[in-house]
Amino acid sequence: MITFILADLRRFWSGALAVVVLIALSVALSVTVTLQERAVRLGSARAAEKFDLLVGAAGSETQLALSAVFLQPAPLPLMEGAVLSRLANDPRVELAAPVGFGDSAYGHPIVGTTTGLISSLSPSLSQGAMFSRLGEAVVGSDVALSAGAEIKPMHGTVETGGETHTAIAYKVTGRMVPTGTAWDRAILVPIRAVWQLHGMHGEDHDGETAEAHGAAGSDQGRHEDHEHEHGHLDADAPLDEHFDAQTPGVPAVLVKPKTIADAYRLRQEYRSGTTLGVFPAEVLTRLYATLGDARSLLLAIALGTQAIVIAAIVLVTIMHVGSRRRQIGALRALGTPVRSIVGLVWGELFILFAAGIVLGIAFGYLAALTISARLAASTAVRLPVGFTFDDLWLVGGFAAVAAIISIVPAFSALRSSPAAALRA
Repeated sequence: MITFILADLRRFWSGALAVVVLIALSVALSVTVTLQERAVRLGSARAAEKFDLLVGAAGSETQLALSAVFLQPAPLPLMEGAVLSRLANDPRVELAAPVGFGDSAYGHPIVGTTTGLISSLSPSLSQGAMFSRLGEAVVGSDVALSAGAEIKPMHGTVETGGETHTAIAYKVTGRMVPTGTAWDRAILVPIRAVWQLHGMHGEDHDGETAEAHGAAGSDQGRHEDHEHEHGHLDADAPLDEHFDAQTPGVPAVLVKPKTIADAYRLRQEYRSGTTLGVFPAEVLTRLYATLGDARSLLLAIALGTQAIVIAAIVLVTIMHVGSRRRQIGALRALGTPVRSIVGLVWGELFILFAAGIVLGIAFGYLAALTISARLAASTAVRLPVGFTFDDLWLVGGFAAVAAIISIVPAFSALRSSPAAALRA
């Protein structure tokens, strides 16, 4: 029987190939959506798990998390520096690291922060040493700059017409190990260097927003920045990571509480009228819900596409069976059992479905890998693409539908008598 089926497929190889390709493309769409949604969910969760608590000025929780954790440029309001001082000296806090952004170099964001945050992200450096002066920098693992390289910061980006600062050129002293987060693409410098470079002092931040000092690509921010850039910056000045009530404003503070209970207390305490405390993981959970809705919509579209493709294939197959009525009639006239004829027609179509499903899974996997690689190249967030045990239900569903659908043309081959089939 198999020999007969394969011989028949070779006779009509072009039509068989078209059927397989159509099935493969429709299956690949479902597989790509499923794998990519899972990859984004897992990759973003792993990137956010290094940040326990985030404190910023009152505003959007989602934008605060995206900007501070994933380093997505956006206009964030500045929070009073006194908040950073309280967090840094709070006995419930193991680490309170400010983040200040707005500048870039070579397409990478420059982030002002502390040695404590760098050590938290990368307990050991893959190259060089930690910065110890205001004019030094540590780069992420994906930044193609070697130790000793000079970095001239630019306010904003080249694409948005950013202007290069002339007050300093940072010197690279070390490189972090890969973290699988957006910080692998960042250039990390002392937060005080960012403040001084932008002329920020403890009394200057009232009423100012991140358009002036924290949002890359804002034209208004660039002009305001140059109006404020009047402070002297000594690149050889030693590092000072002591923060008091006169500390300049910051868009966000990444906090590592000592205990889970402390984390919840701190979040509640800083969810006041002027500040906002959030767990990045909770923000991502809400984003996953939205992402899940989008996934459901895309899967519905994919399933609808598959239904249309399957219907078209069944119609074409029925027509193909009709054109072979004489052959089928001859087989029945020669005494071939009905079950054998049904098995031949069913087996031929099921083989086409099975081949299309296998190719579709392979195409979908490769497509998800390609999309994840492109996203990782732009965000540095590693998006793991892989199958799980639950995916067997998806594959089993495809196979079950293929087996059921293949029965329709098989039984259509038996509608006419052998004599009528031979006279056709």
